[in-house]
Amino acid sequence: MKGKNFALIGVNSDDLEQAKKAVKDNELNWRSFQNEKEGGGTIAKDWGVTGWPTLIVIDQHGKIVYRGHDGHKATKVARELVGEKKDLD
Repeated sequence: MKGKNFALIGVNSDDLEQAKKAVKDNELNWRSFQNEKEGGGTIAKDWGVTGWPTLIVIDQHGKIVYRGHDGHKATKVARELVGEKKDLD
């Protein structure tokens, strides 16, 4: 979705070296935050994440329009939001 009004943010729960390797091996080009593994106030706790990966698509009004574990579904919803209609089923 290059050139679209769109942002992707990741949160990972891997140890730091695994996360860095995944970024390099998969050529990931979006910002990703490290989930705290101990203590209160972790990103996963704050967002109610109970499994990995959890995908959350938020529209331009701040409304969650998709929350789940299906990457194809999340991509379809995101494409619809930016006006790029493609059937991914």
